[in-house]
Amino acid sequence: MFTRMETWTEIRRRVLTGEISKRQACREYGIHWQTLAKILRQTEPAPFRLRQPRRRPKLDPFLPVIHHILEADRSAPKKQRHTAERIYQRLRDEHGYTGGRTIVRNAVAEWKRSQAEVFVPLAQPPGEAQVDFGEAQVVVGGEPTTAAVFVLTLPHSDAFFVAAFPAECTETFQEGHARAFEHFGGVPTRISYDNSRIAVAAIVGQRGRTPTREFLRLQSHFLFEHHFCRVRRANEKGHVEAMVGFARRNFLVPIPEADSWEGLNAELVRRCEADLTRRVRGEAETKADRLGRDRAALRPLPAERFEARRVELSTANTLSLVRFDRNDYSVPTAFAHHPITAVGGIDVVRLLCRDEVVATHRRHWGREQTVFDPVHYLALLERKPGAFDHARPLAEWVLPECFAVLRRRFEAAWGRPGLRHFIRVLRLLEHATLTELAAAVERSLDFGVTTADGVRVVLEQTRETPVPLFPLDGRPHLAGVSVPAPDLSAYHAVRAGGGA
Repeated sequence: MFTRMETWTEIRRRVLTGEISKRQACREYGIHWQTLAKILRQTEPAPFRLRQPRRRPKLDPFLPVIHHILEADRSAPKKQRHTAERIYQRLRDEHGYTGGRTIVRNAVAEWKRSQAEVFVPLAQPPGEAQVDFGEAQVVVGGEPTTAAVFVLTLPHSDAFFVAAFPAECTETFQEGHARAFEHFGGVPTRISYDNSRIAVAAIVGQRGRTPTREFLRLQSHFLFEHHFCRVRRANEKGHVEAMVGFARRNFLVPIPEADSWEGLNAELVRRCEADLTRRVRGEAETKADRLGRDRAALRPLPAERFEARRVELSTANTLSLVRFDRNDYSVPTAFAHHPITAVGGIDVVRLLCRDEVVATHRRHWGREQTVFDPVHYLALLERKPGAFDHARPLAEWVLPECFAVLRRRFEAAWGRPGLRHFIRVLRLLEHATLTELAAAVERSLDFGVTTADGVRVVLEQTRETPVPLFPLDGRPHLAGVSVPAPDLSAYHAVRAGGGA
């Protein structure tokens, strides 16, 4: 059996070469004279064209209903919008539709095609960047967690920087920028963002934005120009949107495991650098070649490094705890009920009362956790020693064994007041390290010391720096000075019990 094109070609060949006449062709192939004339004029059949849309008598009366449902879906949550099947069911049950499913699906697809937005390709000059966050599962220190993945891209060269953090917040947003700028050796002239609460405090209309104070502090330090995309117009930073997915699929599959966040980020940087050997699609150059033009357009890095941090004002409660980022951190009990300024960085939380740093803690990235420093409660426990063995801040405090021996010796020598003497010894940690105090306690045990003041004297003695010898070189005027030896006879007489 011939296909249409084969029959067309055969008729043209046989007639135009004189093998058969036109009359014979019409009779043999069963075609009209006008059809033969068309075949002889055209080398191939014209594509089929429908001059007017086919009528759909069963569906056409219901098209306004379908369009109304789809228009109403624009304001509904994405996961609660109508499917074509659900529209068919409503037409059948609520409007008496008697047609089939397929024609309804086709009508829905046709409407969506007509409403789909078309975007203009954007120019990507050197030196401009885009920033976004994504999420990925990682294992850090043996603990599975959801990481916030910071990505900064340079669309001109297709180079990008990736870093993982415990959470997406002001501090990680700032730290991601600082690390990316150091990685590329300069600051982009213009950076595009979405409208996250970290960067945008208020939105007015499509283009009006009020940046947050901490975003402005970041911008003031690095002097880049910002551009916030229109609401729900992620195509304006489509490059970084694509690179977030690329990094997740290629750098974070299988789920990475690392001993620390620093180790994980070091591996991510290595993979970013290895990716520079790829060729950019449609270009003869590699990413590394194009990155040179990007770097030439970057602004120089500021001389001072930027401090990524968030500041929150709070008040220490009755338990001497200050809340920051959903966790509680202790301060010395002398600062309970005082206003406290919490300054949170990536690794450390500093707590200030007025201009004085009263406590420093390692940052906890969990939720509803309490971070104690046992030393903060020792002054209160000295007044209330009965609570010493039941104090929650001291529950997980592991001290060297010499401290337990010292406590037993104090209690044997003083009875119940011995615990207060022991607490006074622990309070020496307010000005000494645990290593220094442990060494002083061990020496005190050797000397048989049974008072806190005695341990303090031993600690001060061990921390004293020996006075160096005073050289006489270059001081000839001192060479002739003679100091007579002291007369110790009176001292010896006193020791012997005699008079002066």
